[in-house]
Amino acid sequence: TYVWPCAVVLAQYLWAHRRSLPGKRVLEIGAGVSLPGVVAARCGAQVILSDSEELPQCLQSCRSSCLMNRLPHVPVLGLTWGRVSPELLSLAPIDIILGSDVFFDPKDFEDILTTIYFLLEKNPQAQFWTTYQVRSADWSIEALLYKWNLKSIHIPLHSFGADKEHLASSSMPGRHTIEMMIISLAQ
Repeated sequence: TYVWPCAVVLAQYLWAHRRSLPGKRVLEIGAGVSLPGVVAARCGAQVILSDSEELPQCLQSCRSSCLMNRLPHVPVLGLTWGRVSPELLSLAPIDIILGSDVFFDPKDFEDILTTIYFLLEKNPQAQFWTTYQVRSADWSIEALLYKWNLKSIHIPLHSFGADKEHLASSSMPGRHTIEMMIISLAQ
């Protein structure tokens, strides 16, 4: 039930692009408290929130965030990264996939990108908008992007007003470097 700095930065990106969101079909993966998805929904997007089917408390957190923000119509799905499920197979078309701080643990990176690749193959014009915290210089997804025929574009935080220290400040000790990228199919 914590709003991580990456979620604040991604929500800021959505807010900066709010005029392009009405009518867009958006899926947030690893939603947790769902700040980016809630912002997208409040800006007029058709949002589906998801978190691991193995974490019912996270799915309940998504539902609670919707209710607190007067968005009772927003669906919440259990989707586990790397697993092809009936819920994943039956998803309606999407335009944007959101993920804030999903690249948290390197053991999950391939499962995340497997899921993203599956979704982008089904929706070739879609994009994955993601923010992540730099935790180690040794952690990279570049080889996995290449393996899954994906490309990424780095989005500078200053380009959407998210380079302010107060924006994604955290009560956690240490300095937090947040990055953003947009991932799509390599053509």
